[in-house]
Formats: sequence, structure tokens, C-alpha cells
Amino acid sequence: MKYTLAVLVENRPGVLTHIAGLISRRAFNIESIAAGYTEEPDTTRITISVEAENEVELEQVVNQLSKLVDVIKIVNLTYVESIERELALIKVKASKTNRSDLVNVVEIFRAKIIDINRETMAIELTGEESKIDAFCEVLLDFGIIEIVRTGKIALSRGPVPAKEM
Repeated sequence: MKYTLAVLVENRPGVLTHIAGLISRRAFNIESIAAGYTEEPDTTRITISVEAENEVELEQVVNQLSKLVDVIKIVNLTYVESIERELALIKVKASKTNRSDLVNVVEIFRAKIIDINRETMAIELTGEESKIDAFCEVLLDFGIIEIVRTGKIALSRGPVPAKEM
């Protein structure tokens, strides 16, 4: 099963490496990991999508992560009502003959064309993982040249921030 963890850490060099290393040493598959600044300049938020056999295994990893000095708080967002998004940039073949069809597909998915030239088109899409997967599936017909995805970021709904959960 896939789990989503929000890990608040002190903004120091090497913290992300320690966290990823600890998870990989426990033989868990990290589906995605995204780190960035928060509303507090000395805090970084790391969103990890990890695959685990069950809750007990996940709890062992969470306990190990909690022991790291730089970890402030860990919140399992899997069962919390939350908003999840990914960002994808996709470069697709775009000839004169298929360009209008490609523009129509982009509009249907509410994506944005961010670059275009004679042979290619670069598209930006934000949304849930399933939406991005579906979009990529449709774009296969046009010829995908390159894809880059951020991985999942998540935010709980409601007024309570992760640091207070």
C-alpha cells in the first residue's frame, strides 16, 4: 500500500539524505520525495510517498525517522482529508498536422503550453497522479520526447497545519 508522509525538518544540509537513506535501508520503495521551504524560514517540509506492506512496517519507519535529530514532526496524511498534487512538464512531438489536435487535448486537461517550436511543444500540467497518468497516456499517440515530474506534495484540509497535528 502507498502512504503519504509529511515530514517537517530543520532546514540544514544533509537532512534529506539522512531521511532517504534511512527509508531505503529499511527496504521501502520511495515512490516520490519532494522537499521545499515552508512558512517558517528554518523549517523544510518533505513530502514522501512510500510503499509499505502494512501499517506496522510503516510505523517502524516513522519511529526511526522520529529519532533523527533534525526531524521536528511527522504526519501520516494517508488517512487525513488532504489535497495532493504533482507537477509535470512534458515535451511532445508537434508537427503542423497534429498541432491543433494536441492543443485540443491540452485544453481538455486544463494544461498549459509553455513552449513551442517547429517540431515540439512543452506542456505543463498540475493535478493528482491519476490525472497526470491519464494525460501522459493520451500524449503517447503524439510521441512523448521527455517527461519530468515533481512527485507528490500534499496539504491537509482545514485550519490545522501539519506542525500542530
